[in-house]
Amino acid sequence: MGNILNAQRFFTQRHIVFALATLCCLLWGSAYPSIKSGYALFQIAQGDIASKMVFAGYRFVLAGGILLVLAVLWKKPLFNFSAREFGRVCVLGLTQTTLQYVFFYIGLAYTTGVKGSIMNATGTFFSVLLAHFIYHNDRLSINRVLGCVLGFFGVMVVNFSHDLLDFHFSLAGEGSVVLAACILSAASIYGKRLSQTMDSVVLTGYQLAIGGLALTLGGFLCGGGLIAASFKASMLLGYLAILSSVAFALWTLLLKYNRVGLVAIFNFLIPVFGALLSAIFLDERILEWKNVIALVLVCAGIWMVTREPAQKAPATSCASNEA
Repeated sequence: MGNILNAQRFFTQRHIVFALATLCCLLWGSAYPSIKSGYALFQIAQGDIASKMVFAGYRFVLAGGILLVLAVLWKKPLFNFSAREFGRVCVLGLTQTTLQYVFFYIGLAYTTGVKGSIMNATGTFFSVLLAHFIYHNDRLSINRVLGCVLGFFGVMVVNFSHDLLDFHFSLAGEGSVVLAACILSAASIYGKRLSQTMDSVVLTGYQLAIGGLALTLGGFLCGGGLIAASFKASMLLGYLAILSSVAFALWTLLLKYNRVGLVAIFNFLIPVFGALLSAIFLDERILEWKNVIALVLVCAGIWMVTREPAQKAPATSCASNEA
């Protein structure tokens, strides 16, 4: 009991939440240039969705395996749950990892990267809105709404290009990306509920491994595959697995002990970090006015949401649905 209270105190401190949430978004942002490089190293064509699913599947199976190995080393029980609880973990993995990525890849095949990144940012709105109806202490407020709007504008600015002026919307393209964002938001809240009764590291490890395995099998069944990996390609895949294991585990812990709205706002940092890191590692232009403005807008949005009074007690659901 004492360890639980100590963890609660640690993960609800505002400076800890800010630091760890920013770290998670930085790691996920680094996945942007890493995945682009991975496609080149594994010779995956732009429209080869099946091979991209295999690539993502390998990443998440490895990430889940890393966490489960760590759980064993930390003497955490791996099988201390009922068949019903394991079924819920499977649902979490198949939605948060598998289904979300399938729709995301389908969407990107029918829209531009710019519009896909912006549509994906709608997930923060879904998270905040769902939390409003599920948790009694996570209601919408003026600060939260304005903070989300500022963050969304920041994402639009960092992705600004001529493609953004094309207002064409298709269900297969932009619609699939928005659906992927909605699935991820709902699954994250569902994971928050599961983390109240399960160890976060074990939960995250299983859901990543299960979701990754489903992605891998689905990709192979659809005709995808990866060529023999070089040492450089293997190292890159290893990095992607490590960043996923660290980021998802920390994010699960933050959601476990904090309000969804407080944590979700940081998601707007991901495309900003992605753009900045892509510019650094892919030799793209970084010193552009839009990058600075985007970072200012996103940070302003985060400040508006996180300046609300701290909630020391973990959020408790007032509705018993699967979220």
